[in-house]
Amino acid sequence: MRLLIIRHGDPDYAVDSLTEKGRREAEFLAERMAKEKIDAFYVSPLGRAQDTAAYTLNAVHAQAKTLGWLREFHAVIWDKTTKSFGGAWDLLPSFYTTDEDLFDVHRWADTDYMRGGLRLKSEYSRVCKGLDKVLQHHGYARHGNYYKALAPNMDTLAFFCHFGVECVMLSHLLHVSPVVLWQGFNAAPTSVTTLYTEEREEGIAVFRCSAFGDTSHLYVHGEPPAFAGRFCEMYSNQDERH
Repeated sequence: MRLLIIRHGDPDYAVDSLTEKGRREAEFLAERMAKEKIDAFYVSPLGRAQDTAAYTLNAVHAQAKTLGWLREFHAVIWDKTTKSFGGAWDLLPSFYTTDEDLFDVHRWADTDYMRGGLRLKSEYSRVCKGLDKVLQHHGYARHGNYYKALAPNMDTLAFFCHFGVECVMLSHLLHVSPVVLWQGFNAAPTSVTTLYTEEREEGIAVFRCSAFGDTSHLYVHGEPPAFAGRFCEMYSNQDERH
């Protein structure tokens, strides 16, 4: 089985849709996806993901199933510095690099910081259970840290979603703390992350990532990846996100 996890196009968060650049990105993505054999499409209920998926679905004359757990990761953390709630993935380096437990797959959610949030464990569990339900429908049942290959296949599933929840999915599939992914990786808008099952022992399947955040469909058209999700390359770059 192959999984394609696709981030939405360059977002216009104010209206939960796409910028003009985002629409170009979605068009180029659709051109790429039309060359693939995709057996099932799943999409977040949020507008920016729905609008991105629409270009591909129209191109291949297919329909997608909307899944609530694919929306952007819906858990917030209380930030003592700003005195406000924010995303669990938006941590300053001077803080998260000093707490080793945040990088531990078993302890990250039980740190003082994460326990001060809302819905963190329940939302993480909701995403993991939702993903496992889809995978079991397609022949792979979660068993501890691997999947029982009940009906092994070479189907391709495409998920149109968001960076935060993508990292939670990868955390569950690859057994790593999502903090490592939220802070150490960035999937540009319309990027494609690809995972395959490997069944080296009969009936025992694990997922392996063969490509993360691929934007080759943009480069082939001379379209640079959007900056969304990144922060300033140098602190002195005042025109970039701080």
